[in-house]
Amino acid sequence: MRVTQSMLSNNMLRNLSTSYSKMGNLQNQINTGKKVNRPSDDPVVAMKGIGYRTALDKVEQFQRNIGEVNNWLDSSDDALDKVGSALHRANELAIQAANGTTTPDDRAKIEAELDQLRQHIQNIANTKVGDKYIFSGTKTTTPLYDKNIHGASGFPPTSTDPANPTSYQKDVDIEVFDGITLKVNTNAIDVFKNIDQMFQDIQAGTVDFNSAIGNIDKQMNSLLTTRADIGARQNRVELMDNRLQSQSVIATKQMSENEDIDYEKSITEMITQESIHRAALSVGARIIQPSLVDFLR
Repeated sequence: MRVTQSMLSNNMLRNLSTSYSKMGNLQNQINTGKKVNRPSDDPVVAMKGIGYRTALDKVEQFQRNIGEVNNWLDSSDDALDKVGSALHRANELAIQAANGTTTPDDRAKIEAELDQLRQHIQNIANTKVGDKYIFSGTKTTTPLYDKNIHGASGFPPTSTDPANPTSYQKDVDIEVFDGITLKVNTNAIDVFKNIDQMFQDIQAGTVDFNSAIGNIDKQMNSLLTTRADIGARQNRVELMDNRLQSQSVIATKQMSENEDIDYEKSITEMITQESIHRAALSVGARIIQPSLVDFLR
């Protein structure tokens, strides 16, 4: 087969164009740090990258959910801790009032302070996280204690049937992993109602202070049981958070191995390609025969 000058020129131009394209791809990889800058570069790597990035986005969302769970649990525990402090003070006042040497004036002052403690605990029942009432079950937009809404007692009615709870007794769940949800609210309506009824009985005089001491101890034990449940859930949330952190590291590593370049390898390939390109230019200049213009210079 006869090889013409135009064939040599066309082959050289095609090879130089391919060489420029390879150097361009390598330059893009070094600039971006990614093996794939367009899906057409490597469809398989691109599809895997989408999957890994989706998994990482889900983990990050679950970590944000964990933060919300911690916010609810920490706020609930802190609120009930304040209730416990109020009950401790009520217990001290009841012991003082039960003393036979207490004057009527002193008892009146004790009853006034007990009334303030009762109002304090009623306010705690309406604790909010953001714009949500954390002790109102799924009725997070409605306060747990409000006489204008719930009537004279201030608290909504409750159900004694566990299979058919009221909205104020239902759980608020947040998803923290695929198919895994955690209860974030605390069903403390009965705790608050019983404590409020205890204070009402003391103020009405239907219970003497000696009996009130035993009632306060009973309410404190009930409160501790509720806080123990919160503590158990906080421990589980910590375990889930550790698991999510591990999943985040794994997903990030997989995505990096799939998409990120090895800089040492890419730079070496770039240098090699530049050398090949220069050699092609040099050989091409020798292969192409001189024209009449070259002799006229």
